[in-house]
Formats: sequence, structure tokens, C-alpha cells
Amino acid sequence: MSLQDQPPGLVQRYKLRLKRRRLLWRSFRSRHQLTALSDRTRRIGSGDILAFTTLRNEITRLPWFFHHYRAMGINHFLMVDNGSDDGSVPYLLDQPDVSLWQTGASYRASRFGLDWLTWLQMRYGHGRWTLMVDADELLIYAHHETRSLHDLTAWLDAQGCEAFGALMLDLYPKGRLGTQRYDPETDPRDTLNWFDPGAYRARRQHPLGNLWVQGGVRERVFFADRPEKSPTLNKIPLVRWSRRKAYVNACHSALPRALNFAYDGPGGHTPSGILLHTKFLPEVVEKSRIEKHRRQHFHDPDQFGAYYDGIISRPNLWTPGSEKLRNWQQLQDLGLMNAGGFPATTGK
Repeated sequence: MSLQDQPPGLVQRYKLRLKRRRLLWRSFRSRHQLTALSDRTRRIGSGDILAFTTLRNEITRLPWFFHHYRAMGINHFLMVDNGSDDGSVPYLLDQPDVSLWQTGASYRASRFGLDWLTWLQMRYGHGRWTLMVDADELLIYAHHETRSLHDLTAWLDAQGCEAFGALMLDLYPKGRLGTQRYDPETDPRDTLNWFDPGAYRARRQHPLGNLWVQGGVRERVFFADRPEKSPTLNKIPLVRWSRRKAYVNACHSALPRALNFAYDGPGGHTPSGILLHTKFLPEVVEKSRIEKHRRQHFHDPDQFGAYYDGIISRPNLWTPGSEKLRNWQQLQDLGLMNAGGFPATTGK
């Protein structure tokens, strides 16, 4: 991995401040695109940890999504629905810890939903720990079975850390995509229980200093002939938020730029977790057909038609080199995450 960073000069620092202000301003303006369907934000407490999510047609993932994050200690979910027609909206309206907004505006034009969520973070997340995740992402970290996000964030506060990074790890089944069965009330890891243990590569980008991690199964199967186009796998999903902070590209990078150094990638030394990516549930084949037509998920959709076609062809992603998922200790032993000293119990 190449992790060298060249600190920006005075002019570049000024440009980054302007960029951050522009991002915050466009997010502030995007509030007009949102209609509140269920605003329960008065229930948010001062010490609550908040989750922010944009979604469209995720009814099969939502039951376990809430099960996972409620057990982990999320107190309130602030969600933006972008035109679901699969029952997601009535399901979300029934959740007592969810505040829900809806918009028919362009997901792509809103920086893939980031403008909407940044506005909600500005409005409700200031001074709190906030988690930005997609409906197909399940965050895990050291001792997550016994220690909550409140434990983790209290420890991060004590360490002087304002952010917590993670590798997005694609999980996949053994067998052709789309041929499995999945019960939405069950853990997706029962269906998707394999992953690529490597190879992953990382480098710092100038001037933000953000990490850029690539590799894994999607590169191996869908981008082998153009690895430079493969998905970005690093995120900074958990941040002690303030109104002066802004994500730049999803939660792959952020401003002020110091936030980007909270994560140093696979094999690194900073505390980090894993975002288990459950994209490859059986519905992925039909969803890929729809998203190829909608053209909302990439800056240049024409370059990614072959990617969708590859998924639609129902490949078997498994190889003899695939690793079966067991637990977070396995992922730490592989160098994919790092406990960073976070103890198994309090008082150590």
C-alpha cells in the first residue's frame, strides 16, 4: 500500500475550505426537495447515536437492518426514501425510532443522496455521533457482540478520535447469483457467507488526503480488465458530527481533511471496523436490470453497463480462494480491520 500524503499548501487549504462551504450550502438548499412523512426527531436525546440512510426499495433488507443496528445501540434512524414502491414506506412509518422523509428528486444529482443526508446531519446530528450507512451495509467492529456503539464512541472520545473508518467487504454466496433463498427476517450472513480475503490495495489521494482502497471480489469478477474503475471500498461511516463537517464523496472522504486520516486501510494501525456489504442477495439480479435502466448510481453510467450485465448473467463469485466468514477476530487476523486497543470490557 502507498499511503504517503503531501500536505496541501496555503492556497490549496483555502480552496478546500471553500469546497467544504459549497458542499454545506448545496446540502442546505436540498432541504426543499424533502417532504417529511414521519418526523419523530423530538424524541432524540442529547447522548443519542443517530443513523442516516437513503434508500429505494429495500423492504427485504430492512427487518435485519433494524435488528442489527438496534442491538448495536443506534437510538434513532433518519431516513430518506427516494421513490420506493415495494412496501418500504409503510414499513418505515411503523417504526417508532424512525424519522422519514421522501423525495422524487434525482439521486444522482443529489450527489447520490449525500446532499439530503448532509442536511439532516447539519440539522439533527450536530454534537452527536452519527453513522451513515446504506441499507445493504452492516457495520461490525471488535467486540461488537458484547460492546455497543455507545461503548465504542465513548472510547473513541477518550482517545481524542472524531471518526472511525471501515473497509466495505463484499459478501457473496457459493453458487450462481440469484439462485439462493432468503428470508428477510434472518441474518443475510446465513445466505452470504463468503468473501475475498485479498488482494486489497490503498493509496492516499491529494489534496484531501483521503484513502482509496480497491480490490476484492467485484474487481476480480467484473473489473479484471480495468481495475482502476473498480468500486471504492473505504468509508468513514461513524463521525462525531458538527455543522462544519461535510462528506465529499459518499462517506469515502470528508472535510476537514483531518477526518480522512482516521482510517489507514487494510493492514493499518488506526482503530477500524468492517462494513459487511450484502449487495449479492438473490434480488441483486433483478435490481441490476432496474438500475441499469435508471442510470442513477454512477457519475458516468455508460461505463458501467458491462458491470450490470455481468451481474445479470448470474455468475458464481465463489472460488477455492474464497474465505468463509466466521467472526470479527478472523477479519482482524487477516488484517482487514483493527481493534486498535478497544477493550473487550470497560475498565481495562
